[in-house]
Amino acid sequence: MKTNIFIPMVPAIAAVILTGGCSGGAHKGTASAPVLAAKAITTNVPVQIDPPPVGHVMAYSSVTVHSQVGGILQQVHFQEGSEVESNALLFTIDPRPLQAALARDQAQLENATAQFNRDQKLLEAKIESQDQFDASKANRDTLAATVHSDELNLSFTEIRAPFDGVTGGLLLHQGNVVKAPDDTLLTINQIHPIYVQFGVPEQYLPEIRREMQEHPLKVSASYENMNGEPPQGELTFVDNSVDPTTGMIQLKATFPNEDSVLWPGQFVTLTLTLSELTNVVVVPSQAVQTGQTGQFIYVAKSDQTVEERPVTIGITYNGETVIANGLKAGETVVTDGQLRLSPGAAVSVKSANSSTNAP
Repeated sequence: MKTNIFIPMVPAIAAVILTGGCSGGAHKGTASAPVLAAKAITTNVPVQIDPPPVGHVMAYSSVTVHSQVGGILQQVHFQEGSEVESNALLFTIDPRPLQAALARDQAQLENATAQFNRDQKLLEAKIESQDQFDASKANRDTLAATVHSDELNLSFTEIRAPFDGVTGGLLLHQGNVVKAPDDTLLTINQIHPIYVQFGVPEQYLPEIRREMQEHPLKVSASYENMNGEPPQGELTFVDNSVDPTTGMIQLKATFPNEDSVLWPGQFVTLTLTLSELTNVVVVPSQAVQTGQTGQFIYVAKSDQTVEERPVTIGITYNGETVIANGLKAGETVVTDGQLRLSPGAAVSVKSANSSTNAP
């Protein structure tokens, strides 16, 4: 009988001991859970489109160059792909046929002018009729217009750049016969400044329009293998309709592009800043946990225990989350090791740069 009574009592006592050892409270002798922690701080946080849209770079202006007169392409005055200034000489069409036509018509105009002067004197002397005088005047005026047209056509033999830009590839070379105005000689792109076109979901449209009325909206661009700071621009165009098939609204940002880092056709990732939240409390995003009743944070208290604190979160920026309610600046929050914790658990707080990581 003694044996039967004694043997069952051993596991019961062991169970009591194990149960007491597993208590989640901060009892004396209980091992502290190692955690990483950080301070909640107050800062300003920009409100941006998330996820960042992808856009493509477009020339601010693009002109296809044609000749207004036909003839032999006598000379090309630039290198393909080079930058040219406004009014720079690009091409010369052989001017000799037009120079000859101008000389012929100028001679005819001089003769017609002399005849008109004689006819005017005859009319005043009542020797010539009004009809003869009118015909002489019309002939002179017609030849004057012809000479003016010849001079204009002669000026067209010099083709100049319409603006500062970058030249593309030559489509006709020196010695080719140019048919005006059908033949394309060149395309010039203006890249100072330059556009970036991109689309955002229509849900952002009301906020974009509202914020644009208050202040300029800043846009920055990034791309692969970028060196230095991201180029900075400004939102300058909102399309007049939403694409019904995609639900996107098309926008354009203008960049000064003085260093020519943006190039037509290039794809870039854009950061569009709508506004800024000032003096808000933020914590590292990994501090925020999700439970059955919503988001919470473990707050490390001065007695080396933790409190489970429900919070209301806002936007996330650069790995930090805005805490709208439930936390004050200066409080210490657990950023790693939350799986070992429960309310009131003892913790051993380690700094984020500690060489000892939590197991």
